[in-house]
Amino acid sequence: MAGENQTRVTEFMLLGFSHGQPFLFVLFLVIYLVTLLGNFAILALVSLDPHLHNPMYFFLRHLSFLDICYSSVTVPKILANVLRSQATISYCGCLVQMFFLMACAGAECALLAVMAYDRYAAICQPLHYVHTMSQGVCTVAAAGCWLWGMLDSAVHTLLVSKLSFCGAAHLQHIFCDAPPLLRAACSNTHPVEVALHAASFFVGLSPFLFVIISYLRILAAVLGMPVAAGQHKAFSTCSAHLLVVTLYFVTANLNYNRPSTGYSPVADTVVSALYCIVTPMLNPLIYSLRNQEVQRALQKALIAWVGKDLKDHLVPTPLP
Repeated sequence: MAGENQTRVTEFMLLGFSHGQPFLFVLFLVIYLVTLLGNFAILALVSLDPHLHNPMYFFLRHLSFLDICYSSVTVPKILANVLRSQATISYCGCLVQMFFLMACAGAECALLAVMAYDRYAAICQPLHYVHTMSQGVCTVAAAGCWLWGMLDSAVHTLLVSKLSFCGAAHLQHIFCDAPPLLRAACSNTHPVEVALHAASFFVGLSPFLFVIISYLRILAAVLGMPVAAGQHKAFSTCSAHLLVVTLYFVTANLNYNRPSTGYSPVADTVVSALYCIVTPMLNPLIYSLRNQEVQRALQKALIAWVGKDLKDHLVPTPLP
């Protein structure tokens, strides 16, 4: 009942923009443009090249679209606020931003687990791969990832919307997310904290363990390959995947499941930026643009776009 006597918050002040605004503006703008360019390039290449119409690139296309959404949820608002003397966001805008941010986070966790299983099925069960990862299975799996993320986010957004905020609503962050909102609330935050800890296990840790198990089984299968070339190709692909997956899951779980003591606003901002701003920029570079099949598709697209004369200046990519 005490919440009824409190003034309803209509706006939050974001306190993460204190120093170096011009530098931050350029930094976030470059990251955003690189993210859009890389992920839109993957979307176009996978859609146009028939050689990339297989389950692996089907999921990469979803990952690229997800990363575009991921960055667009936060970075444009950051760019709008970073040069202002007072960085603010409306209460409704804050909840909307948090909903789509957590929806993308949950969907990406599930999608990375599905992609790890796809690589496991392709390397460890090649004879059954076509049946295991059929078009229908891939479509259901991708839709399930998006739905899983939205349902998880809807629960957290509903719980956060019940919180009360006293006095001036200040968020020690550069965008709206559940942890800074919990720290700014003056009502009981226990239900939201319980939901976040549960999500950290079921939405974050469980898919990460599934990814690790999948890649360990891939590693065992690769070590048993008699041909060194096959081992090298599988290692180069899977090691890059595992690197970016580990970066994403570790930073995401630190963000939503950090200890209550020893909190540092600067560290929190850096961790959040790593998993929801930097990782979407790295995904197309790690998963796709260093892949020989994608490189060949990119070369063919450039030749078709610029003209036949460009073909003489391109260094042919060796076949795997």
